Amino acid sequence: MEDCLAKKMEITVSEAEKRTGRNAVNMQETYTAYLIETRAVESQSEGQCAPVDSLWRRYSEFELLRNYLAVTYPHIVVPPLPEKRADFVWHKLSADNMDPDFVERRRIGLENFLLRVASHPVLCQDKIFYSFLTQEGGWKEMVNETGFQLKADSRLKALNATFRVKNPDKRFTELKHYSDELQSVISHLLRVRARVADRLYGVYKVHGNYGRVFSEWSAIEKEMGDGLQSAGHHMDVYAASIDDILEEEEHYADQLKEYLFYAEALRAVCRKHELMQYDLEMAAQDLTSKKQQCEELATGTVRTFSLKGMTSKLFGQETPEQREAKIKVLEEQIQEGEEQLKTKNLEGRDFVKSAWADIERFKEQKNHDLKEALISYAVMQISMCKKGIQVWTNAKECFSKM
Repeated sequence: MEDCLAKKMEITVSEAEKRTGRNAVNMQETYTAYLIETRAVESQSEGQCAPVDSLWRRYSEFELLRNYLAVTYPHIVVPPLPEKRADFVWHKLSADNMDPDFVERRRIGLENFLLRVASHPVLCQDKIFYSFLTQEGGWKEMVNETGFQLKADSRLKALNATFRVKNPDKRFTELKHYSDELQSVISHLLRVRARVADRLYGVYKVHGNYGRVFSEWSAIEKEMGDGLQSAGHHMDVYAASIDDILEEEEHYADQLKEYLFYAEALRAVCRKHELMQYDLEMAAQDLTSKKQQCEELATGTVRTFSLKGMTSKLFGQETPEQREAKIKVLEEQIQEGEEQLKTKNLEGRDFVKSAWADIERFKEQKNHDLKEALISYAVMQISMCKKGIQVWTNAKECFSKM
């Protein structure tokens, strides 16, 4: 961790800017660009003020970076991006991805994504990631030159592997089940929070009616008028405060959403392992089949029914020379298959070792982050309740002075 990029470079996504331009089909579009600023840490420690390098990136470029990392490092739980469009929102909050408040939260999320990658012991050393942070032009060409898209496994193949693996690794099966449950739990939690936010918004805004009533009442009272007017003012302030409170809540919700998306990153690692296991089993099955064919040709016996075997019986056996030639080809294929199987076994063991090390790192990070997020959310709720108590305490003092 001492060598991670986050220790050597300050990384911030400092601002967001709405822009218009032409897309790939030459149609005008509106999008948001984000300013990435980086500064070397070493020169600052020596008492010098390091210059700030900056460049603009679109959200789609962040997506390209993450896709590249996910394909290039299949054994790593790659940090997720913040949501492209708002989800799990309470009804007064805009779901428009151009809404300034949403764009601001996404800016924070994109910065968090970069810091997560820069802090990762493996991902931080990737040259493409460094170029993303520091190189304005030609970055996409560098990514495409890696050919990472050709390495990506198709969804159909991944789906087939899930159902056809004969000997799945129990640890990855349990991890996949856990990721499903984690996603379900956090989804329910976010839905509950959104419903609570809706109701809380209503309760706070209704307090504004107290303010209006007290103000109207104060107009017809001489001795009590000032007290009623002051109490009404406290109620108005209380009613208006909910907008800032619920906007602050969204930042805590975004921390939970990050782990909602992390669940999919966990499943991606599990799917990759299933694909490797499926390929291994298919290679072993193919090798067994070739050995059997070789044995049948060598002994002249057929153990299993086959159309080829039936054809030989009907139209005559092969000549010794043909049989020897086929045996020779099969022996070469068997030798090659054994080497491939050995290689696949080694790759599989290396993948499991590397993946499980990263999963353990992720679990430690998750436990720490979610604990901090839930504590901060509870503290915010306590603070909100204290403000409510203070409002009614102030109102009580107003009434006492009447």
